[in-house]
Amino acid sequence: MPVHRSNDGRWRYREVVRKPDGSRERISGTAPRHVNTKVAAQQAMLDHIERILHPERAPKPKEEAPTLAEFAPTYMEGVERKNKTSTFDAKVMMLRMHLVPALGELPLDAIDYAAVEDLKVALARTATRNVSRKKDGKPGTRKETKHLSNKSINNVLTLLRHMLKVAKKRGLISTVPEIEAYRVPEPDTDFLSFEEADRLIEGARELGEWRTMIVVALRTGLRFGELIALRWEDVDLVAGKLTVRKSIVKGTEGEPKGRKSREVPLGDEVLRMLKQHRHLRGARVFCDQDGGVLRTPKARWELERACKRAGLRLVGWHTLRHSFASHLVMRGVSIVIVQRLLGHVDIKTTMRYAHLSPDVTREAVQRLDGAFARGKNVPKSEAAGTA
Repeated sequence: MPVHRSNDGRWRYREVVRKPDGSRERISGTAPRHVNTKVAAQQAMLDHIERILHPERAPKPKEEAPTLAEFAPTYMEGVERKNKTSTFDAKVMMLRMHLVPALGELPLDAIDYAAVEDLKVALARTATRNVSRKKDGKPGTRKETKHLSNKSINNVLTLLRHMLKVAKKRGLISTVPEIEAYRVPEPDTDFLSFEEADRLIEGARELGEWRTMIVVALRTGLRFGELIALRWEDVDLVAGKLTVRKSIVKGTEGEPKGRKSREVPLGDEVLRMLKQHRHLRGARVFCDQDGGVLRTPKARWELERACKRAGLRLVGWHTLRHSFASHLVMRGVSIVIVQRLLGHVDIKTTMRYAHLSPDVTREAVQRLDGAFARGKNVPKSEAAGTA
Protein backbone atom coordinates (compact mmCIF):
# COMPACT_ATOMS: atom_id res chain seq x y z
CA MET A 1 0.00 0.00 0.00
CA PRO A 2 1.43 3.38 -0.94
CA VAL A 3 -0.09 4.98 2.21
CA HIS A 4 0.04 3.28 5.59
CA ARG A 5 0.11 3.98 9.30
CA SER A 6 3.38 3.10 11.03
CA ASN A 7 3.85 1.80 14.57
CA ASP A 8 4.55 5.31 15.91
CA GLY A 9 1.10 6.44 14.73
CA ARG A 10 2.37 8.57 11.85
CA TRP A 11 0.75 8.31 8.41
CA ARG A 12 3.42 7.68 5.78
CA TYR A 13 3.63 7.08 2.06
CA ARG A 14 5.98 5.13 -0.17
CA GLU A 15 5.76 4.90 -3.94
CA VAL A 16 7.76 4.39 -7.13
CA VAL A 17 7.31 7.13 -9.75
CA ARG A 18 8.01 6.62 -13.47
CA LYS A 19 9.57 9.77 -14.93
CA PRO A 20 8.93 11.07 -18.46
CA ASP A 21 12.35 9.74 -19.58
CA GLY A 22 11.37 6.20 -18.52
CA SER A 23 13.50 6.10 -15.36
CA ARG A 24 12.05 5.32 -11.96
CA GLU A 25 12.40 7.11 -8.63
CA ARG A 26 11.36 5.82 -5.21
CA ILE A 27 9.75 8.45 -2.98
CA SER A 28 8.59 8.43 0.64
CA GLY A 29 7.40 10.86 3.26
CA THR A 30 4.87 11.58 5.99
CA ALA A 31 1.74 13.61 6.53
CA PRO A 32 2.28 17.07 8.02
CA ARG A 33 2.69 17.01 11.80
CA HIS A 34 -0.24 19.32 12.37
CA VAL A 35 -2.57 17.21 10.12
CA ASN A 36 -1.65 13.56 10.76
CA THR A 37 -4.34 11.83 8.67
CA LYS A 38 -4.46 9.33 5.83
CA VAL A 39 -5.92 11.94 3.48
CA ALA A 40 -3.14 14.36 4.36
CA ALA A 41 -0.53 11.69 3.66
CA GLN A 42 -2.13 10.94 0.27
CA GLN A 43 -2.10 14.65 -0.60
CA ALA A 44 1.55 14.94 0.46
CA MET A 45 2.37 12.01 -1.84
CA LEU A 46 0.53 13.58 -4.80
CA ASP A 47 2.36 16.88 -4.21
CA HIS A 48 5.66 14.97 -4.14
CA ILE A 49 4.86 13.23 -7.42
CA GLU A 50 3.85 16.55 -9.01
CA ARG A 51 7.22 18.08 -8.09
CA ILE A 52 9.05 15.19 -9.75
CA LEU A 53 6.97 15.07 -12.95
CA HIS A 54 6.70 18.87 -13.35
CA PRO A 55 9.68 20.54 -11.64
CA GLU A 56 9.06 23.77 -13.58
CA ARG A 57 5.78 24.23 -11.71
CA ALA A 58 7.36 23.99 -8.29
CA PRO A 59 7.18 27.30 -6.40
CA LYS A 60 10.46 29.10 -6.09
CA PRO A 61 11.90 29.02 -2.61
CA LYS A 62 11.18 32.22 -0.75
CA GLU A 63 14.20 34.41 -0.13
CA GLU A 64 14.94 34.99 3.51
CA ALA A 65 14.23 38.51 4.75
CA PRO A 66 17.27 40.42 6.01
CA THR A 67 17.64 41.10 9.69
CA LEU A 68 16.90 44.55 11.04
CA ALA A 69 20.62 45.18 11.50
CA GLU A 70 21.32 44.17 7.88
CA PHE A 71 18.53 46.36 6.53
CA ALA A 72 19.39 49.41 8.67
CA PRO A 73 22.20 50.79 6.41
CA THR A 74 19.97 50.53 3.32
CA TYR A 75 17.12 52.26 5.13
CA MET A 76 19.30 55.06 6.52
CA GLU A 77 20.85 55.71 3.12
CA GLY A 78 17.36 56.25 1.73
CA VAL A 79 16.21 58.65 4.44
CA GLU A 80 19.45 60.65 4.76
CA ARG A 81 18.57 62.92 1.85
CA LYS A 82 14.97 63.35 2.98
CA ASN A 83 15.66 64.44 6.56
CA LYS A 84 17.40 67.40 8.11
CA THR A 85 20.78 66.65 9.67
CA SER A 86 19.42 66.86 13.21
CA THR A 87 16.55 64.47 12.40
CA PHE A 88 18.89 62.04 10.66
CA ASP A 89 21.29 62.10 13.63
CA ALA A 90 18.40 61.38 16.00
CA LYS A 91 17.40 58.33 13.92
CA VAL A 92 20.97 57.06 13.91
CA MET A 93 21.05 57.35 17.70
CA MET A 94 17.74 55.52 18.15
CA LEU A 95 18.89 52.71 15.86
CA ARG A 96 22.22 52.33 17.63
CA MET A 97 20.92 52.69 21.19
CA HIS A 98 17.56 50.92 21.04
CA LEU A 99 16.44 49.11 17.88
CA VAL A 100 19.60 47.25 16.85
CA PRO A 101 20.42 45.97 20.38
CA ALA A 102 16.83 44.74 20.87
CA LEU A 103 15.75 43.57 17.40
CA GLY A 104 18.91 43.64 15.29
CA GLU A 105 19.27 39.86 14.94
CA LEU A 106 15.61 39.27 14.03
CA PRO A 107 14.63 38.88 10.35
CA LEU A 108 12.26 41.67 9.36
CA ASP A 109 9.39 39.22 8.78
CA ALA A 110 9.87 37.90 12.33
CA ILE A 111 9.19 41.30 13.91
CA ASP A 112 5.56 40.74 14.87
CA TYR A 113 3.17 42.25 17.40
CA ALA A 114 4.71 40.25 20.26
CA ALA A 115 8.23 41.40 19.38
CA VAL A 116 7.09 45.03 19.33
CA GLU A 117 5.35 44.71 22.70
CA ASP A 118 8.47 43.11 24.20
CA LEU A 119 10.50 46.03 22.82
CA LYS A 120 8.16 48.53 24.49
CA VAL A 121 8.51 46.76 27.84
CA ALA A 122 12.30 46.68 27.53
CA LEU A 123 12.49 50.37 26.62
CA ALA A 124 10.22 51.33 29.50
CA ARG A 125 12.48 49.65 32.03
CA THR A 126 15.79 51.45 31.73
CA ALA A 127 18.29 52.89 29.31
CA THR A 128 21.98 53.29 30.15
CA ARG A 129 24.15 56.07 28.86
CA ASN A 130 27.72 57.26 29.42
CA VAL A 131 28.01 60.62 31.18
CA SER A 132 31.19 62.69 31.27
CA ARG A 133 32.43 63.73 34.69
CA LYS A 134 35.57 64.77 36.49
CA LYS A 135 37.05 62.85 39.39
CA ASP A 136 40.00 64.25 41.32
CA GLY A 137 40.34 66.86 38.61
CA LYS A 138 40.71 64.24 35.88
CA PRO A 139 38.20 63.68 33.06
CA GLY A 140 36.31 60.41 32.99
CA THR A 141 32.96 58.78 32.32
CA ARG A 142 30.35 56.98 34.35
CA LYS A 143 27.27 54.99 33.44
CA GLU A 144 23.93 56.55 34.30
CA THR A 145 20.57 54.77 34.20
CA LYS A 146 17.62 56.82 32.99
CA HIS A 147 14.03 55.77 32.36
CA LEU A 148 12.76 56.49 28.86
CA SER A 149 9.59 58.58 28.75
CA ASN A 150 6.54 57.42 26.82
CA LYS A 151 7.21 60.14 24.24
CA SER A 152 10.77 58.87 23.69
CA ILE A 153 9.49 55.30 23.33
CA ASN A 154 6.91 56.51 20.80
CA ASN A 155 9.71 58.11 18.78
CA VAL A 156 11.49 54.74 18.61
CA LEU A 157 8.26 53.01 17.60
CA THR A 158 7.66 55.60 14.86
CA LEU A 159 11.10 54.89 13.44
CA LEU A 160 10.50 51.12 13.57
CA ARG A 161 7.12 51.45 11.85
CA HIS A 162 8.62 53.52 9.04
CA MET A 163 11.48 51.05 8.59
CA LEU A 164 9.02 48.18 8.20
CA LYS A 165 6.84 50.17 5.78
CA VAL A 166 9.89 50.83 3.60
CA ALA A 167 10.82 47.14 3.78
CA LYS A 168 7.32 46.23 2.63
CA LYS A 169 7.52 48.64 -0.31
CA ARG A 170 10.81 46.98 -1.28
CA GLY A 171 9.10 43.58 -1.25
CA LEU A 172 11.15 42.26 1.67
CA ILE A 173 8.11 41.59 3.87
CA SER A 174 4.42 41.15 3.12
CA THR A 175 2.85 42.81 6.16
CA VAL A 176 3.64 45.41 8.81
CA PRO A 177 2.58 44.46 12.34
CA GLU A 178 0.25 46.65 14.35
CA ILE A 179 2.32 49.02 16.48
CA GLU A 180 0.45 50.66 19.34
CA ALA A 181 1.96 53.87 20.68
CA TYR A 182 1.63 55.02 24.27
CA ARG A 183 -0.79 57.81 25.11
CA VAL A 184 1.15 60.98 25.83
CA PRO A 185 -0.54 63.99 27.45
CA GLU A 186 -0.19 67.34 25.74
CA PRO A 187 2.84 69.14 27.21
CA ASP A 188 2.24 72.35 29.13
CA THR A 189 3.25 75.36 27.07
CA ASP A 190 5.15 77.89 29.15
CA PHE A 191 4.94 81.50 28.01
CA LEU A 192 5.46 84.96 29.42
CA SER A 193 2.51 87.18 30.14
CA PHE A 194 2.38 90.62 28.49
CA GLU A 195 3.69 92.21 31.70
CA GLU A 196 6.47 89.62 32.05
CA ALA A 197 7.56 90.12 28.44
CA ASP A 198 7.84 93.88 29.05
CA ARG A 199 9.85 93.25 32.22
CA LEU A 200 12.20 90.92 30.34
CA ILE A 201 12.85 93.56 27.68
CA GLU A 202 13.49 96.14 30.38
CA GLY A 203 15.75 93.72 32.28
CA ALA A 204 17.88 93.27 29.14
CA ARG A 205 18.41 97.02 28.72
CA GLU A 206 22.06 96.82 29.81
CA LEU A 207 22.83 93.72 27.72
CA GLY A 208 23.44 95.57 24.47
CA GLU A 209 22.78 93.54 21.31
CA TRP A 210 21.29 90.67 23.30
CA ARG A 211 18.35 92.93 24.10
CA THR A 212 17.68 93.33 20.38
CA MET A 213 17.78 89.58 19.88
CA ILE A 214 15.35 89.08 22.77
CA VAL A 215 12.92 91.65 21.34
CA VAL A 216 13.09 90.09 17.86
CA ALA A 217 12.40 86.65 19.36
CA LEU A 218 9.41 87.96 21.33
CA ARG A 219 7.96 89.91 18.40
CA THR A 220 8.55 87.46 15.53
CA GLY A 221 8.39 83.99 17.09
CA LEU A 222 11.55 82.79 15.31
CA ARG A 223 13.13 79.62 16.61
CA PHE A 224 16.59 80.00 18.14
CA GLY A 225 18.19 78.25 15.16
CA GLU A 226 16.39 80.65 12.81
CA LEU A 227 17.55 83.67 14.82
CA ILE A 228 21.24 82.79 14.68
CA ALA A 229 20.97 81.88 10.96
CA LEU A 230 19.18 85.12 10.01
CA ARG A 231 21.14 87.23 7.51
CA TRP A 232 20.83 90.92 6.71
CA GLU A 233 19.86 90.06 3.15
CA ASP A 234 16.75 88.37 4.58
CA VAL A 235 15.67 91.53 6.45
CA ASP A 236 13.81 94.24 4.56
CA LEU A 237 13.90 97.31 6.79
CA VAL A 238 12.00 99.36 4.18
CA ALA A 239 9.07 96.98 3.64
CA GLY A 240 9.12 96.02 7.33
CA LYS A 241 9.46 92.26 7.05
CA LEU A 242 11.98 89.43 7.28
CA THR A 243 12.17 86.09 5.48
CA VAL A 244 13.11 82.89 7.30
CA ARG A 245 15.20 80.83 4.88
CA LYS A 246 17.74 79.00 7.03
CA SER A 247 18.16 77.47 10.46
CA ILE A 248 21.24 76.35 12.38
CA VAL A 249 20.90 73.23 14.55
CA LYS A 250 23.91 71.75 16.36
CA GLY A 251 26.26 73.87 14.29
CA THR A 252 24.84 72.76 10.93
CA GLU A 253 22.99 75.22 8.70
CA GLY A 254 20.06 73.92 6.69
CA GLU A 255 16.46 74.57 5.79
CA PRO A 256 14.07 75.69 8.53
CA LYS A 257 11.79 73.17 10.15
CA GLY A 258 9.09 72.19 7.69
CA ARG A 259 11.50 72.80 4.78
CA LYS A 260 9.64 75.97 3.75
CA SER A 261 10.66 79.61 3.95
CA ARG A 262 8.19 82.09 5.39
CA GLU A 263 7.74 85.84 5.73
CA VAL A 264 7.20 87.53 9.07
CA PRO A 265 6.10 91.20 9.29
CA LEU A 266 8.01 93.48 11.65
CA GLY A 267 6.46 95.96 14.06
CA ASP A 268 7.75 99.48 14.56
CA GLU A 269 9.62 98.56 17.77
CA VAL A 270 11.51 95.74 16.08
CA LEU A 271 12.29 97.86 13.01
CA ARG A 272 13.70 100.65 15.15
CA MET A 273 15.91 98.30 17.16
CA LEU A 274 17.18 96.44 14.07
CA LYS A 275 18.15 99.74 12.43
CA GLN A 276 20.12 100.65 15.54
CA HIS A 277 21.61 97.16 15.66
CA ARG A 278 22.97 97.30 12.08
CA HIS A 279 26.64 96.23 12.09
CA LEU A 280 29.40 95.36 9.63
CA ARG A 281 30.92 92.35 11.43
CA GLY A 282 29.43 89.86 9.02
CA ALA A 283 26.42 88.72 7.05
CA ARG A 284 24.46 87.43 10.05
CA VAL A 285 22.14 89.71 11.99
CA PHE A 286 23.07 88.10 15.32
CA CYS A 287 26.67 86.93 15.57
CA ASP A 288 29.71 87.01 17.84
CA GLN A 289 32.34 89.74 17.78
CA ASP A 290 34.15 88.04 14.89
CA GLY A 291 31.00 87.63 12.82
CA GLY A 292 30.76 83.91 13.62
CA VAL A 293 27.76 81.85 14.64
CA LEU A 294 26.49 82.45 18.17
CA ARG A 295 26.98 79.52 20.53
CA THR A 296 23.96 78.03 22.30
CA PRO A 297 25.47 78.02 25.84
CA LYS A 298 26.41 81.70 25.55
CA ALA A 299 22.94 82.65 24.27
CA ARG A 300 21.26 80.63 27.03
CA TRP A 301 23.39 82.31 29.68
CA GLU A 302 22.63 85.82 28.40
CA LEU A 303 18.87 85.15 28.34
CA GLU A 304 19.02 83.78 31.89
CA ARG A 305 20.94 86.90 32.91
CA ALA A 306 18.11 89.05 31.52
CA CYS A 307 15.55 86.94 33.41
CA LYS A 308 17.42 87.43 36.70
CA ARG A 309 17.68 91.19 36.14
CA ALA A 310 13.91 91.28 35.46
CA GLY A 311 13.09 89.16 38.53
CA LEU A 312 11.55 86.41 36.36
CA ARG A 313 11.83 82.63 36.37
CA LEU A 314 14.54 81.32 34.08
CA VAL A 315 13.18 80.58 30.61
CA GLY A 316 14.69 79.40 27.34
CA TRP A 317 14.62 80.94 23.89
CA HIS A 318 11.77 78.66 22.81
CA THR A 319 9.62 80.15 25.58
CA LEU A 320 9.89 83.50 23.76
CA ARG A 321 8.49 81.79 20.64
CA HIS A 322 5.62 80.38 22.72
CA SER A 323 5.04 83.86 24.13
CA PHE A 324 4.79 85.37 20.63
CA ALA A 325 2.14 82.82 19.61
CA SER A 326 0.25 83.07 22.89
CA HIS A 327 0.09 86.86 22.76
CA LEU A 328 -1.28 86.78 19.20
CA VAL A 329 -4.04 84.33 20.14
CA MET A 330 -4.90 86.30 23.28
CA ARG A 331 -5.29 89.37 21.07
CA GLY A 332 -7.80 87.50 18.91
CA VAL A 333 -5.58 86.67 15.92
CA SER A 334 -6.80 83.73 13.84
CA ILE A 335 -5.14 80.38 14.53
CA VAL A 336 -4.52 80.02 10.78
CA ILE A 337 -2.57 83.29 10.74
CA VAL A 338 -0.58 82.20 13.79
CA GLN A 339 0.21 78.90 12.06
CA ARG A 340 1.55 80.78 9.04
CA LEU A 341 3.70 83.11 11.13
CA LEU A 342 5.17 80.25 13.18
CA GLY A 343 5.81 78.08 10.12
CA HIS A 344 3.90 75.07 11.46
CA VAL A 345 3.25 72.41 8.81
CA ASP A 346 0.34 70.89 10.75
CA ILE A 347 -2.25 73.17 12.33
CA LYS A 348 -2.62 70.64 15.15
CA THR A 349 0.69 71.97 16.48
CA THR A 350 -0.71 75.50 16.54
CA MET A 351 -3.94 74.41 18.22
CA ARG A 352 -2.10 74.09 21.53
CA TYR A 353 -2.61 77.86 21.85
CA ALA A 354 -6.34 77.83 21.00
CA HIS A 355 -7.45 77.59 24.63
CA LEU A 356 -5.97 81.02 25.27
CA SER A 357 -8.83 82.73 23.45
CA PRO A 358 -11.96 81.67 25.41
CA ASP A 359 -13.48 85.16 25.25
CA VAL A 360 -13.18 85.27 21.49
CA THR A 361 -14.96 81.90 21.19
CA ARG A 362 -17.69 83.00 23.61
CA GLU A 363 -18.23 86.18 21.62
CA ALA A 364 -18.70 84.15 18.43
CA VAL A 365 -21.37 81.98 20.09
CA GLN A 366 -23.13 85.01 21.56
CA ARG A 367 -23.55 86.38 18.05
CA LEU A 368 -25.79 83.37 17.36
CA ASP A 369 -27.84 84.29 20.43
CA GLY A 370 -28.33 87.75 18.99
CA ALA A 371 -29.39 86.42 15.61
CA PHE A 372 -31.85 84.03 17.29
CA ALA A 373 -33.35 86.84 19.33
CA ARG A 374 -33.78 89.03 16.25
CA GLY A 375 -35.44 86.14 14.41
CA LYS A 376 -38.18 85.97 17.05
CA ASN A 377 -39.36 89.46 16.13
CA VAL A 378 -39.41 88.86 12.39
CA PRO A 379 -42.92 88.22 10.99
CA LYS A 380 -43.32 84.90 9.20
CA SER A 381 -44.26 86.62 5.95
CA GLU A 382 -41.13 88.82 6.12
CA ALA A 383 -38.95 85.85 7.03
CA ALA A 384 -40.35 83.88 4.08
CA GLY A 385 -39.70 86.80 1.73
CA THR A 386 -36.16 87.13 3.02
CA ALA A 387 -35.52 83.45 2.45
